[in-house]
Amino acid sequence: MLNEQTIATLNALKLFGMARAFEERLNNPQHAELSHAEFVGLLVEDEKTYRDNQRLKRLLRNARLRQPAALEDVDYRYSRDLSKQVVLELCSTQWIDAHRNVLITSPTGIGKSYIACALGNFAARAGYPVLYLRAPRLFETLQ
Repeated sequence: MLNEQTIATLNALKLFGMARAFEERLNNPQHAELSHAEFVGLLVEDEKTYRDNQRLKRLLRNARLRQPAALEDVDYRYSRDLSKQVVLELCSTQWIDAHRNVLITSPTGIGKSYIACALGNFAARAGYPVLYLRAPRLFETLQ
């Protein structure tokens, strides 16, 4: 009975990740050997992981990326004049922290939108808010 009250209290405090982990860990016999401090430490880690995942989901949903893309999946075999060195430089958040822009230009069908979505996905995973807009919509919004 005490465990059910604990889970209800955790949910009332909006510690949903901790509540779910508490229930799962109680049912796992391997966790019976843990000390109280270790058990609580794992619960806190589970709550942090849950919140990080929820934040990432929210950031990606708000970004409205057109396609699921990742910088790690960029294919360099096609002749796009895409430098692997430039993409590697964009794989750090230094350009975001320095408030730099990335302008992607090339002929139709080369993969500009894919690269933009991959950069947006990367920035969201790094914890930055992202918004994907095509140029006509951006200009309309700015006007």
